[in-house]
Amino acid sequence: MNLFDILGPVMVGPSSSHTAGAVRIGRMARRLLGEGTPRLARITLSGSFAATGHGHGTDRALIAGLLGMKPDDERIAVSFEIAQQADMGFVFSHENLPGEHPNTARLELTAHSGKTLSMTASSLGGGRIMVVEMNGLRVSFSGDLPTLIVQNRDQPGHVRDVTTMLAMSSVNIATLNLYRDYPGGNAVMIIETDKAVPEEGIRLLLDIAGINGVTFVGAEKEG
Repeated sequence: MNLFDILGPVMVGPSSSHTAGAVRIGRMARRLLGEGTPRLARITLSGSFAATGHGHGTDRALIAGLLGMKPDDERIAVSFEIAQQADMGFVFSHENLPGEHPNTARLELTAHSGKTLSMTASSLGGGRIMVVEMNGLRVSFSGDLPTLIVQNRDQPGHVRDVTTMLAMSSVNIATLNLYRDYPGGNAVMIIETDKAVPEEGIRLLLDIAGINGVTFVGAEKEG
């Protein structure tokens, strides 16, 4: 445990769960989309995010994160207006998501290129978050460590391909988790590492048949 875990994040807003965590959720979705500010964001709020999120600024915090702001950014309060200036459309709705943490949001993003991303994440308190769904697959990662996300077909050899690349790049694996929708279907690897994955390693993976997407997000404990 470190000082940040005890005191919580430096932030703007009344609640680390509803504000700082919501900013981090938006930032994570932006980084996973990988194309800067999205063209359109459809955001579903669940649980206490839906019940009290507007009063705590959760909606503005999520939009601020999608714009690339951090939890201590003074512009969070006017993020709606900034999004309009940036030509980012957004729509909010409320829905009960059974089985999820009370502070949960589902974000469906469309980039200007047409690329799409679905991500569901929960705010756990103290500014900490957990991503629990990505593009329809159940996952579990926080973004507290450098994280490599590989989307692939569920077929033999891809775990070997990825771990071999990491070994050749001298990148140590902290955790490795595998998820799939059904045997032979879509799968995703979530690999937390001790340091950044080099760009050439990512390009190598993208050239392998059956690997459909590779995303690396660096550690971001403070937002």
